[in-house]
Amino acid sequence: MKTQMPTEIKSIKCLDCPSRKCSIFENCNLELLEDLNNIKTCKLYKKGEVLFEEGKRPRGLFCVLRGKIKVYQQGLSGKEQIVHLIQDGDVMGHRALFGNDTYSCSGVAIEDSKVCFLPKTEFYDIIHKDGRLTFKIVQLLADELKEAEQNITYTAQQPVIIRLIQTLLSLQNRYGFEEDGKTLNIEMKREDLANLVGTSRETVTRYLYKLQEQEVIQLVRKKVKITHLANLKGLLE
Repeated sequence: MKTQMPTEIKSIKCLDCPSRKCSIFENCNLELLEDLNNIKTCKLYKKGEVLFEEGKRPRGLFCVLRGKIKVYQQGLSGKEQIVHLIQDGDVMGHRALFGNDTYSCSGVAIEDSKVCFLPKTEFYDIIHKDGRLTFKIVQLLADELKEAEQNITYTAQQPVIIRLIQTLLSLQNRYGFEEDGKTLNIEMKREDLANLVGTSRETVTRYLYKLQEQEVIQLVRKKVKITHLANLKGLLE
């Protein structure tokens, strides 16, 4: 992981932010958006740079303007377990911030990403003005808890190949395809994909090649091309 300081960049107004429509700030009124705009800073995190670290105290809320972030926990053996993959409009650090706790995970950019930051004290003052925003955050926490519970059950009960297929389909649903309509619009190391599936790098690589042999995917360096989406989904039946 890179530890150098991110580069501060010129931000756009929250009102004009293209990612706001898919964030918790979607329905904020003009006054609230102006308040958010006045307290935020925006920085460019290069691929591999750290946004926040497990065990550290939160200083505010992160909101992704554009980019992809992996949020992961460090296991006892030093192995990473990816908990979330973050995209445009997503926020990070809210659980630690509102739980008055340390970060339970670390966040690292997996591609060059533009991220806005809202400092803790000023953000607290703003959310007191609008109960709807508070409700949005509560709803987000509830959704994430539900997802975590489902993932625990799914990981315990489903074989690796099924989890891998579901992960590939989840990546397609979250990030979509590149212009060719087949290549997943995210570059992931095999190790990261394995950590997302919940298995070893060797195992996920073996099953990726099996799927390639079945001609439902094609491996192109660190990217995956889904050559037959319907056939890939059919393997779950």
